[in-house]
Amino acid sequence: MTDRYAVIGNPIAQSKSPIIHAAFARQLGHDLSYERILATHEDFEQVVRAFAASGGRGMNVTAPFKLAAMALSDQLSERAQVAQAVNTLSFTADGILGDNTDGYGLVHDIRERLKVQLTGRRVLLVGAGGAARGVLLPLLQADLAGLLVVNRSADRAEALVAPWKSRYPVSAGGLDGARGQQFDVVVNATSTGLSDTAVDLGMGIYAPGAVAYEMVYGRETAFMAEARAQGAEVVTDGLGMLVGQAAESYRIWRGVMPDMAPVWRALSEAAPQS
Repeated sequence: MTDRYAVIGNPIAQSKSPIIHAAFARQLGHDLSYERILATHEDFEQVVRAFAASGGRGMNVTAPFKLAAMALSDQLSERAQVAQAVNTLSFTADGILGDNTDGYGLVHDIRERLKVQLTGRRVLLVGAGGAARGVLLPLLQADLAGLLVVNRSADRAEALVAPWKSRYPVSAGGLDGARGQQFDVVVNATSTGLSDTAVDLGMGIYAPGAVAYEMVYGRETAFMAEARAQGAEVVTDGLGMLVGQAAESYRIWRGVMPDMAPVWRALSEAAPQS
């Protein structure tokens, strides 16, 4: 019997998840289907429960339903608890299990595709919303020399890192908090990647050999252009993170980790060049 999976969101037609999971299934010889499902805030819970009741095994969740998916979950992974958002649902005999694989996707992409080791590095995370929450714990667990979270509202950044200050070398501040410092990796987790506005982080923040990572994918953003102008050695969008979070979801559901590299290459080659 074919195992059924899906991604749910609004809008959803643009999602690359069916392409990615179909490639994983071919690679591993698994018999599964993976569809896009459009929902509204009003019918989200009903649609998810109906999919599970009809034999669905799991769902990925994209905007704007990651908070609703958390509320719907009977159990949450530690990653989902920290993120306060869920992007992966598993339907089991124990109920609905919620997880968040975004941070795994980011860290894996930096380490494996970009070949940048995070151990002992200084990292700047820009933003304190849902995207930043989703990657915070995996970054903290990467044995960094330090993580600074900056946000337009310094209070939100402080609230995000407060529970972790006793366990990890993490601090927070306003957008001007990065001035006068240099970082090995700078991650843009703000929504500016969806517009043509740049975040003013000041000059000279990129250390020699630094990576600038834009979590939005498929376009050259103002953040990426500014990073190039400032001399960041590696500037990348979030396509590798997208593939990584999908692979981790696949592992949760199927118990085996697919090879991400050929899938990323295929998507990258197919993407329009900016």
